[in-house]
Amino acid sequence: MGSTDRIKNVAKRVAKWHDAGYQIVVVPSAMSGETNRIIGLAKEIMADPNPRELDMIASTGEQVSVGLLAIALQALGKQAVSYAGWQVPIKTDSSYTKARIASIDDAKVNADLAEGKIVIITGFQGVDELGNITTLGRGGSDTSAVAIAAALKAQECLIYTDVDGVYTTDPRVVSDARKLNTVTFEEMLEMASLGSKVLQIRSVEFAGNYRMPTRVLSSLTDPLMPLAEEIVSGTLISFEEDTNMEQATITGIAFNRDEAKLTVFGVPDKPGIAFQILGPIADANIEVDMIIQNQSVDGKTDFTFTVPRGDYNKAMDVLNASVKEHIGAGNIIGDSKVSKVSVVGVGMRSHVGIASQMFRTLSDEGINIQMISTSEIKISVLIDEKYMELAVRALHKAFELEAA
Repeated sequence: MGSTDRIKNVAKRVAKWHDAGYQIVVVPSAMSGETNRIIGLAKEIMADPNPRELDMIASTGEQVSVGLLAIALQALGKQAVSYAGWQVPIKTDSSYTKARIASIDDAKVNADLAEGKIVIITGFQGVDELGNITTLGRGGSDTSAVAIAAALKAQECLIYTDVDGVYTTDPRVVSDARKLNTVTFEEMLEMASLGSKVLQIRSVEFAGNYRMPTRVLSSLTDPLMPLAEEIVSGTLISFEEDTNMEQATITGIAFNRDEAKLTVFGVPDKPGIAFQILGPIADANIEVDMIIQNQSVDGKTDFTFTVPRGDYNKAMDVLNASVKEHIGAGNIIGDSKVSKVSVVGVGMRSHVGIASQMFRTLSDEGINIQMISTSEIKISVLIDEKYMELAVRALHKAFELEAA
């Protein structure tokens, strides 16, 4: 949606699917750079604008997009109608700038589809119970699209983006990264949470919760590409099948540069201490990721956790202001130059030795591991950020992910 020419191409692609007999609902994002421009204007006036008013202005970018796309489709002879989120309506809570969807009324949309119309709905936004416009957070158009697809019980949700699918890792870091034909919701959720920017994590959560098959496709291909060719050109995010369990052990290598580490030394080793440390962090609306508490020595322990790098200074201020003296801790130190690297794959459930292979590979490259966290289908390590790309390339090779 970056220009009127791109919007015309989107219209051609949508019309192609409609001509093939599909009922189509389209959820476009704002034109490229528009949301940043609008928010920038607000911050020129006030450094910390009211979130309700930010949502009011940020939502206009998508309204322009849906109107322009409807016009482009009408120019191709199609019946198309556009709606803002509040017109559907898409009901959300009142958490401005990061609202969560509560319900979607599909009556109006289904009526239009029954009449053969193409329906275009603003992504990224909704309306709370008081009638205030809300937005879902950056990348929220993906979430809107999956949520609407789930509400309509769609056959499939197609996400067109600037990449042609989900890769074993970022091709900009590993040149021989391989595009995956399929990936499970669980794997995609882990990869999204670990830094993969292909899809917003909340959209993957929606897709998994409502069992909505979701396909990632490139918006940069020929809009008139035959459907049979287009549908196999991306990556299908779907349900895990038993046959997959004995196939690829590792699906991909994810990484996240947006990490910072904080350590509180000399923490009294007693019940409730973790809450006393992390409670104020949560109250400051800071998300915590990896957590390690060392073994107690003489009744004292060290407590280490990671936060998004952008929240590092805020988290350090919280610890110094409301934690250190309150719990009688020692020094507090931090490091904002760390990164997280993870191996992900549902095959880990039925294969042993993944952790040892990962650790051996990093050891061979002289990379020190600072923290480790695991789940059923993921192993993550925190390392010095200067070694991140080396670690990704080494692990990608060690697990033979370049092989077809």
